[in-house]
Amino acid sequence: MNNASEKYSVTQYSISSILGYIDAGDIAIPEIQRPFVWKGKQVRDLIDSLYNGYPTGYLIIWQNPDVKLKNGERSIGKKILIDGQQRVTALMTAIGGYPVLNENYEQKQIAIAFNPLAKGEEELFAVRTPAHDKSSFWIPDISVVFRADFDSYEFINSYAEKNPAVDKKDLNKAINKLLSIKNCQLGVITLIPQLDISEVTEIFVRINSQGKRLNEADFAMSKIAADERFGGNMLRKAIDYFCHLAVDPAFYSQLSSGDREFMASEYAAKLKWLKDDYDNIYDPDYNDMLRVSFMHQFGRGRLGDLVSLLSGRDFADRTFKEEIAKDSFEKLSAGVINFMNQYTFEQFVLAIRAAGFINPKLLNSKMTLDFAYTLYLLLNNGNEIQKIEIKPCVQKWFVLSTLTGRYVSSPESQMDRDLRAIAAKGFLPFFREVESAELSDTFWEVGLVQNLETSSISSPFFNTFLAAQVHAGDRSLLSSSAKVSDLLSAGDVHHIFPKEFLKQNGIVDKAVYNQVANYAYLDTGVNISVGKKAPREYFTAALEQCSTKELRVGTIVDEEQLRDSLSANCIPSGVFDMTADDYQTFLQERRVLMARKIKKYYNSL
Repeated sequence: MNNASEKYSVTQYSISSILGYIDAGDIAIPEIQRPFVWKGKQVRDLIDSLYNGYPTGYLIIWQNPDVKLKNGERSIGKKILIDGQQRVTALMTAIGGYPVLNENYEQKQIAIAFNPLAKGEEELFAVRTPAHDKSSFWIPDISVVFRADFDSYEFINSYAEKNPAVDKKDLNKAINKLLSIKNCQLGVITLIPQLDISEVTEIFVRINSQGKRLNEADFAMSKIAADERFGGNMLRKAIDYFCHLAVDPAFYSQLSSGDREFMASEYAAKLKWLKDDYDNIYDPDYNDMLRVSFMHQFGRGRLGDLVSLLSGRDFADRTFKEEIAKDSFEKLSAGVINFMNQYTFEQFVLAIRAAGFINPKLLNSKMTLDFAYTLYLLLNNGNEIQKIEIKPCVQKWFVLSTLTGRYVSSPESQMDRDLRAIAAKGFLPFFREVESAELSDTFWEVGLVQNLETSSISSPFFNTFLAAQVHAGDRSLLSSSAKVSDLLSAGDVHHIFPKEFLKQNGIVDKAVYNQVANYAYLDTGVNISVGKKAPREYFTAALEQCSTKELRVGTIVDEEQLRDSLSANCIPSGVFDMTADDYQTFLQERRVLMARKIKKYYNSL
């Protein structure tokens, strides 16, 4: 039936019909090209639900628009399954016997065993194991029963020979009930091609019982995988494989021997370098890769536009044309190849590391990192500024974006505005304009100081302070050798005013004693020597040992070096006399010093 506004239709299809449409290519399942995320137990539960007549939810299909070909004819759009991919894939492997890609990109069938003699609390279905193969009463793989050449009469006689006590009538009923699964009806909601992304998402959210939102990158990947004319399937593999290799370089040996078709493509050589790459500063997923590839090639920030362009949409006359789809796939492919380029990727990561962000835990926003790489590619492919200036520009923009939360709220809209402004004005004029507006004296002296008033250890402002320390090569507090950069991966932050000391003096609120302005990276030995001591006690001891040369707290025995350590870690000079009553004063003074250090760091990039 059609709904009143005809945005979608709802139809009941049997499972056998749906699998038939997929087998014939009338419905595309984009996710079939990617690892199947369901566990065997989830497949078993789905089959059990169907066997017992329980509802399993709707499938949602989006009809691709018909595209106008150059000869004037129209190409009928393919239907894409955008919700229900895991359920349908589960049916394909359990009932159809098809192998699916597991998380290691290996083709394996998930076979479901059936016990037709189960009674009471006994299991009817189970994920196949060797024990089921050896059993006389388990059917190890139900897909055998669903084959076109399955002979029910012959099977029942054979089963009865192995299990003489079986009642053939009961067995026949169980087999027929199992076979009836293929006649179970599933509701299919088909969305019309004229709907834009926002409408599709809204319908999806209202229908989906979990209320999850569709990711526009998923739409784009669905479009790419369903394409049969412009190399979409291979492009889809390139994106998936790159992202997988970025986190698992060892996967390359399996890829090189397991997917010969891909290894013969133009993309294979472009990602080969990842087999030896173990850097984890920027491990993109397909969302990041699509976004960056799209933004620097098309100058747009909304992935919904990519979906439309890959469909061939002409934004001027609102029609769909083959030449626009073809051009969009070519541009996106070029963008993906740019993204994968070893030199540019490594140089970008080097720029982020050189700015002090040497550890993934210092990176708060993937969107901010995505735009920074987009900017790097734009500047690298253009001629507005000299190549030697690209890294400093990208570093400053990344830090500015991090400190101002530029791509945290409504990131796509902000990215779109920024890309259009860069295209219209050039990056440098645009950058000076944004810098002047966003990083005023008021920001540095008031706004940033206030932002540092937080107990969030993952605060972007505290992380930028740590990056500033790394960039300056600072040693950790009261240490003559250990650097902050060394402790980021091997150590933890510790309280300058010890937590137990504050608690003993009536400060028991976690949000107060865990303020980031009360944190510093301490070498393990220094932290042990500090213990629960009052700040004026252990800082005074550190000062006195500069005269006695007898180590009591930390490893510094030179007063000038001690003063440098306090300065590098933004410790107020009055700390030698501070008691618990001075804690709030300490926090406020340190925030001011931290903000000044961040400003100095930013200006030095």
